[in-house]
Amino acid sequence: MSASDVVVLGAGAIGTAVAWRCAQRGLSVTVIDPAPRNGAWRTAAGMLAPITELHYTETPLLRLGIDSLARYPAFAAEVGEESGAPVGLLASGAVMAAWDGADLAALRDLHAFARRLGVDAELLSGRELRALEPALAAGLPGAMYAPGDQQVDPRLLHRALVTAAGRGGVVFVESSGSVLIDGDRVRGVRLADGTRIESPHVVVAAGCWSHAVAGLPASVRPPVRPVKGQTLRLRLPGRPRLTRIVRGWVKGVPIYLVPRADGAIIAGASVEERGFDEQPRAGAVYELLRDAQSLVPELGEAVLEEISTGLRPGSPDNAPVIGPTAVDGLIHATGHHRNGILLAPITADGVATLVADGALPDELAAFTMDRFAAVA
Repeated sequence: MSASDVVVLGAGAIGTAVAWRCAQRGLSVTVIDPAPRNGAWRTAAGMLAPITELHYTETPLLRLGIDSLARYPAFAAEVGEESGAPVGLLASGAVMAAWDGADLAALRDLHAFARRLGVDAELLSGRELRALEPALAAGLPGAMYAPGDQQVDPRLLHRALVTAAGRGGVVFVESSGSVLIDGDRVRGVRLADGTRIESPHVVVAAGCWSHAVAGLPASVRPPVRPVKGQTLRLRLPGRPRLTRIVRGWVKGVPIYLVPRADGAIIAGASVEERGFDEQPRAGAVYELLRDAQSLVPELGEAVLEEISTGLRPGSPDNAPVIGPTAVDGLIHATGHHRNGILLAPITADGVATLVADGALPDELAAFTMDRFAAVA
């Protein structure tokens, strides 16, 4: 038997960031994950793009994303300094391109909505769009441009977070874990080999597997499910073709292209409700290649370097589940769906504050499990 101030279940971007921030508070931290090299971060494109991710029904999530984005420069610099490794943060901006006149009309409405919320975004004509990104297909009628949107390389970020956390004293254990609860209080975690780790705080950050964590009472199981996604890594020889994130709808199907600093372009991402199936699907790959070429015709000549498949942790309202539960000491940090990389800084800050100071910051108050009970 051993002891730790905090046990984090899940070594993905969220769990590792939480562990690192808790260790910075002077807490002893253990991270448990049976497959720490196989999280959703491997497939994520790393868009830090809350503005071009804007949906009419997700205004609180937009605010949370903007707040987390504002923290990213300091967060990335600190992770880089403590790990000695790059994280691939780029202030690239993002454009949401319209495919036809109907798309452009919808973008105008979305832009007006964004401006009412005080969001920094501007409309571009087709000519202005081509001047900004000449590789885009001719004839696109316009776009919404968010100059403040950014990107990060999730693989570099995760590697740097693991290093920074390890240097800060965080212990990583490759194992499954069962939560131990005594009455209405968490007592720690039991590993697969029977080892018991006593702890007054257990953070469930197991991504799409959070609902299935052993030992959780039904009343505090987070309503999280797997949402399958595929991304492609493409490469064209010579100079980079894109300098900004490009998002769009091609005949009603969403597509995004994220240019990496090394010249690769990440195309994504499919959204499929297929349970825990992680097999790549040929149809999804074809659709991504087709729509990517529709936006950037030159990509028809690109080398297909990688097909990556991952499982996002989706919640009923597409927003994360963060905060305390009815079991004292049991904390959720899961359900981030398509925004896990973007929301890593604000989630880590909030959970570390909750553990160390006993109070969840106000900006996260709307994202606890209580909101589902209120709806019910």
